Amino acid sequence: MHTTDPHIVLGTMDFGTRVDADRAFAILDSFVAGGGVWLDTANCYSFWSDPSGVGGASERLIGAWLRARPGVRDAVRIATKVRQNPLIPHSWPESAEGLSARAIHDGVEESLERLGVDHVDLLWAHAEDRTVPLEETVGAFGELVAKGVARRVGAANHAAWRVERARSLARERRVEPWTALQLRHSLLQPRPLTPVAESGHRMLTAEDLDLARSEGLAVWSYTSLMWGSYVRADKPLPPTYDHPGTTRALAVLDDIADELPATRNQVVLAWLMRQGIDPIVGASRVEQIEEALAARRVRLDDEHLARFAEAR
Repeated sequence: MHTTDPHIVLGTMDFGTRVDADRAFAILDSFVAGGGVWLDTANCYSFWSDPSGVGGASERLIGAWLRARPGVRDAVRIATKVRQNPLIPHSWPESAEGLSARAIHDGVEESLERLGVDHVDLLWAHAEDRTVPLEETVGAFGELVAKGVARRVGAANHAAWRVERARSLARERRVEPWTALQLRHSLLQPRPLTPVAESGHRMLTAEDLDLARSEGLAVWSYTSLMWGSYVRADKPLPPTYDHPGTTRALAVLDDIADELPATRNQVVLAWLMRQGIDPIVGASRVEQIEEALAARRVRLDDEHLARFAEAR
């Protein structure tokens, strides 16, 4: 996996839809003031919450914030994604954009316009598109890096073998390969072999981590804090998490949180970062991002990790 210190990444999925501009601006300001760097968005955020039936609200809000804060672009890095935005309002997945060269170039061009920037620091392929030759997708991502439109490229919700195949194709074509993975991961895990309810979510596996560590890839985790379920009684865990491993892991989590002391959320984030994973944290209030950033000061040792490993 990559050797730089892991970051807390601000997830902006709900910005411009469920989180209004004033609150989003306050969260972004607090994130930067607290030393946060990476913003994670996507061109499809959040079509399911937007009356328009298409994405773009999150990127537009970030663009408005950048314009309102001259100079702040130099302080942040922006990651966005192509693939999944409905091309016809309220028609998903039927009209979801794919990963053809044209779809990628068109999607990025529209993202840059909404963001009001000339490049993004990391461009993700949001999900697989097996209707398009992988060579075509790899070539298009490589072109965008060569043009300076994307500094780096990565794959979200992709099987490890597809990522490595894409990297091999990139080497053959002498273009920039995917150097980052984004997958769903947290301390608590669903029952083995049980699909999660969220369409399109792909869970981080041991194989993904093995690939990342072998090849020096960055790993970002989403749903890192389970929608607040670690700390909020009104956000119960999905039924697939109802198994003995959850009970054991939560007991260890409470013990370690008391010992440190830290909040449950902070210990989970520290656990992810201790493994070299960059956790994405969605926030709807300033206090939430302040709590998350404070997790950088939480230090877990090998004994803590061993206790968690035994419990899970």
